[in-house]
Amino acid sequence: MKVRSLLAIFLLVLSLPVIAQSTLKPGIWRGVTKTAIGVEIPFNFEVSNVEGHSQLAVINGTERIKVTDIKYKGDSVFIRMPLFDSEFRLKLAAGNLAGKWIKNLGDKYVSMDFMATPNTPWRFKAPQKPEFNITGRWAVPFGEGDKKDLTVGEFKQIGSKLTGTFLSTTGDYRYLEGVVSGNELFLSCFDGGHDYLFTATINRNKITNGKLYAGLTSIDHWTGIKDANAKLPDAYSLTALKPGYKKLAFTFKDVKGDKVSLTDSRFKNKVVIVQILGSWCPNCMDETAYLINYDKKYHSKGVEVVGLAYERTTDFAKSQRTVQQLKNRFNIPYPLLITGYTPTNGDPAKSLPMMAKVLGFPTTIIIDKKGDVRKIHTGFSGPGTGKYYTDFIAEFEKLTNDLLTEKG
Repeated sequence: MKVRSLLAIFLLVLSLPVIAQSTLKPGIWRGVTKTAIGVEIPFNFEVSNVEGHSQLAVINGTERIKVTDIKYKGDSVFIRMPLFDSEFRLKLAAGNLAGKWIKNLGDKYVSMDFMATPNTPWRFKAPQKPEFNITGRWAVPFGEGDKKDLTVGEFKQIGSKLTGTFLSTTGDYRYLEGVVSGNELFLSCFDGGHDYLFTATINRNKITNGKLYAGLTSIDHWTGIKDANAKLPDAYSLTALKPGYKKLAFTFKDVKGDKVSLTDSRFKNKVVIVQILGSWCPNCMDETAYLINYDKKYHSKGVEVVGLAYERTTDFAKSQRTVQQLKNRFNIPYPLLITGYTPTNGDPAKSLPMMAKVLGFPTTIIIDKKGDVRKIHTGFSGPGTGKYYTDFIAEFEKLTNDLLTEKG
């Protein structure tokens, strides 16, 4: 009798319906991170099902950031971004997501409240017809008083839809997307490393009351004057070697732990491109994507590319993990070296004492066949900047071709 009872229970369990694992609904979602003072920074992402697994693509203008590391556990959803050492820890309830976006800053973690709703293709609503069209170039000071930093705004507006970016001496703010509603503008982006929200008031050829919300607590102020001739200083004029120096020297370990020096035979009589980068730096990712194709084009002609990584920790094993992740993500063919220095406290210049200074990331050092530093380029204007990007490529590759024709 006891055996029969157990068998009956077993058969009953088998007949019960299987409860399906909670998954994200395919389609366009609207996600929102929330700052410490409650300001919402929105972005969109598209969820799809690929061979039975969820994937998503973060949307910023024409950019799509593919994310495949999505795990489910009951009603919990864990999403790890492919770069920048950040992740989402979320709950799925009534079809919506809520939880935290958590970013590793090396010595601490910072988290922001996050929520997302499916079937929501809009980023910002534009209830009012635009009063102005701000398409074109703008001179944009960021900051206040003596701390103002001049940038150049490049915008394209079609109806109420607005796209564009801001260019600074150390790089650009990448792909921004938003709207103009009445006399107000709204632009935002999210890439896993940074989340930005720009707001401002438009008055014909002026932009006033501008605010930039970045991350949990950062708030900056900006204004704009329409100026077709606005431009930044020459990126090759901002950084140099100290007086008396002509050459660069370093020895750092690669991701395998092997030492690599600029005096190694692989660099002898070659044009060498030294990329100063960090896996936390979005502009560095744009430059890396370019240098991969550049390396394919020029490596066989006598060019060597090497990257010097400045991570947020001096711990080799931790840096090794993030740099290896970067190398795998992009399938980088050239060596990436872990310097053991961080990007702060003047560390890049300390690690390369022949450099007068390192203003920003990325910084690119061009060395000729004799081993002399010929030029140093600060920052990188990525594909989101349009003509600035194509102009850089043309100039950079002309310089390469000229150096290749010189004798070693």
